[in-house]
Amino acid sequence: MSELVVMRRVVAALFLFGSLGTAAELVLLEHTEGFWQKAPLALLAAGCGWLCLLVLRPGVAGIRVFQGLMTVFVASGIAGVVLHYQGNAEFERELNPEAAGIELFWESIQGATPTLAPGTMILLGALGLTYTYRRPAATARSETIASSA
Repeated sequence: MSELVVMRRVVAALFLFGSLGTAAELVLLEHTEGFWQKAPLALLAAGCGWLCLLVLRPGVAGIRVFQGLMTVFVASGIAGVVLHYQGNAEFERELNPEAAGIELFWESIQGATPTLAPGTMILLGALGLTYTYRRPAATARSETIASSA
C-alpha cells in the first residue's frame, strides 16, 4: 500500500471523527433552532455520507461533488464565525450601549456564543479537500482529457 493511500485513509478517518464529534457537540448544545443552526448538522451528515460513498464507489463526479461540499463547509465556517460575532456584538451593545471599537470587538470575541467555534467547519472542509487531492479517479480522467486534446 502506497504512502499516499495510507495518508488518504488517515485524512478520511480524521474527517469522519471530527465531523461526528462536531455533530455530537452541536446536538448536545441544542444547536438546532432555525435554519442557520441546523445547517452545520446537515452539512456534517452530507459530508460523512458522501465520504462513505466515495470510499465504496470512487469516481470523478463523486469527487467533484465532495469537493463542492467541502467548499460549502469552508463557507459555512466563515458565515458561522460572522454570525456568532454579530450575535455577541449585539448582546454586548444591549448591555453597554457605549461600547465601540476594540472594547466591543474584544467583548464580542469573548462572548457567550463561541465566536471561533465555527472555524471547525473550515478545518473539516480543508481535511475533505485534502482527501481528494491527487485522487486517482479524478486525475486519471483529467489526464485522459489532457492527452486527447
